[in-house]
Amino acid sequence: MIFVIDDDEIMAECIARVVKKETKIFSNAIAAIEALNDEVPELIFLDILLDGPDGFTFLNELASYQDTAKIPIVIVTSLDVSNVDLSQYNVVGILSKDNMTPQEIKKYVDQI
Repeated sequence: MIFVIDDDEIMAECIARVVKKETKIFSNAIAAIEALNDEVPELIFLDILLDGPDGFTFLNELASYQDTAKIPIVIVTSLDVSNVDLSQYNVVGILSKDNMTPQEIKKYVDQI
């Protein structure tokens, strides 16, 4: 199972189509956190700018629990996060919404 957390419905659907595995799409961090009670995904594609709690808040929540801290995260954002310290999270990649390709998305899926 792969989680896609993005409040841009079209972007989330595009990522899910490329993934070609079972995915769950969430438009906000709260719904995704609640879903973690039932299922721990193999990979999460995470937007930073979300309605409600943002992606950084979600990352902090994941890091606070042993079973979720190990989930690989791919940040999908239009923000420049190159100066943000993501070392305390299990971020395996950063994709720019402005120029990412389906091949880049698939690369992270293939790694799991």
